[in-house]
Formats: sequence, C-alpha cells, structure tokens
Amino acid sequence: MISFVVPAYNEGRLIGATLDAIHAAARDIAQSYEIIVANDSSTDKTATLARAHGARVVDCQHRQIARVRNTGARAATGGILIFVDADTLVSAALVRATVEALARGAVGGGTTLHVDGRLPWWGPAVIGLVGAGMRVMRWAAGCYVFCSRAAFEAAGGFDEQLFATEEIAFSRALKRIGAVVILREPVVTSGRKMRTHSLREFFPVWGGVLPHGTAALRQREKLSLWYGDRRDD
Repeated sequence: MISFVVPAYNEGRLIGATLDAIHAAARDIAQSYEIIVANDSSTDKTATLARAHGARVVDCQHRQIARVRNTGARAATGGILIFVDADTLVSAALVRATVEALARGAVGGGTTLHVDGRLPWWGPAVIGLVGAGMRVMRWAAGCYVFCSRAAFEAAGGFDEQLFATEEIAFSRALKRIGAVVILREPVVTSGRKMRTHSLREFFPVWGGVLPHGTAALRQREKLSLWYGDRRDD
C-alpha cells in the first residue's frame, strides 16, 4: 500500500486540490493507498478540509517540518511512503513511475519540478539552477519525496535537528542505503513563495547560513521563508 504523507500548516487554500490530485492519481493506477495529513498547529480549516477530502488527520504541535514529516510517517501503514507538500499536485504518471522505481530496486528519490503561476524575473533561472543541481546530486526536492518504509526506517527518518533542507539530508542518508533516483515525470508545486518574497529573502544561505554557518538551519528564527508569517499571494 502507498501512504501519502502531507505535512500542513494553515493550508486551507490549497490542500483540497492537493488531496484531490492524490486520490485521482492513486485510483488511476489502481493501487491501494491512504492519505495522512500531519496537521501542524494550524489555526485555519486545514484539518476540517483534509477530512472532507478523504484524509486521515494526525494533529501535532511541532512547527518544524522534519518532525511533522516523521509524525505523519509514523502514523502511516503503507510499505511505500510518498511525502507531498500541501501546495503540490501529483499525477498518475508520477505515482506510477515512483512505484516502478522502487520495484526496480531504488530505495527512494524525488522528481522534476514545475512551478505554477506568474514568477518574478529571477524565478525561472533559480528553478533551473536548483533543479539541475538536485538532479546531479540526486537530492529530492521537499515537495515530493518518496522511499520504501524499510529505507525510511534504515535512514532514521528526517533529521529533526534541522528546520530546513531536511529533504537534502534525508536524500543523503538514503544514498548510503541504496539507489536514489530523480524521476522525469514532473510534479506541479506552488510558486507562491517566489511571488511573495524577494530574491534576497528566498535564499536562506544569504540571510542566515552564509554569516552563521549551518547552525542557522537548526534555528527557526533564522528561516523566516518557511516559518515567518504567510504573505498573501
């Protein structure tokens, strides 16, 4: 069975479409599945909407993405784990390719990104550079990460000392276990952060990691792109 794990904090605007896309993809490939929404301290209707769209909701109070992902994974029962951000749309082709990659012996991986909507002038270049780097390094983008249950356990889950880039650390841990692949079938994820933040804000390496070192990734207050107040898109 496939367990889709969706971490969510105040995602009432977008989570319905995300869950509908997961249902459609899983039904299209005729796989048994479940959807776990790890609802992290939401104050909007995220949990209510998630239940209305057929998900099982696991409430938590972490405000740390790595712990939220792990909480969802611990509640899941499937042998395949697919972590999907609450602003991301999957397709049947992508889920099918994920299952096939694991069947061929991969322990996990990610996929190619398409970012929706209008983007600032610097957006396409950043997406291209980041995407190319992640393909070469075989690092999964956080909006879509998959692995077998056995590999998740062997890797120790997501590093709960990190408040960002936890998917990169997890990809590196998976690579020590076996083959990690980046699929060609794209996932569509929201470009809202690029539309609501400046280029300087978009890279924590400029505002946090560069002056403070990797310790900045272990401090929520230095990562406002992820943990600051959400801006209207």
